[in-house]
Amino acid sequence: MEDNRIALLAILVEDLSAAERINGLLHEYGAYIVGRMGIPYHDRGVAIISVVMDAPQSVVSALSGKLGMLEGVNVKTVSQRVRGHEA
Repeated sequence: MEDNRIALLAILVEDLSAAERINGLLHEYGAYIVGRMGIPYHDRGVAIISVVMDAPQSVVSALSGKLGMLEGVNVKTVSQRVRGHEA
């Protein structure tokens, strides 16, 4: 069984028309999402979304990959195995 990791996905959205697809994917992986924050940066015409997950690395990679394949969406992920309580 794969260990869960705490992961932070930094999502930079340049094509705001991708919002519906992004939200659909986030909903699909909602069981693993601890929290999310979206910041519209109107001066630059982009949105920045941070998503915190507690999930196996394969799940984190799957979501990150699906988001990164969307036109106008860039994703960077950092994760760490955390000792202690397992979800």
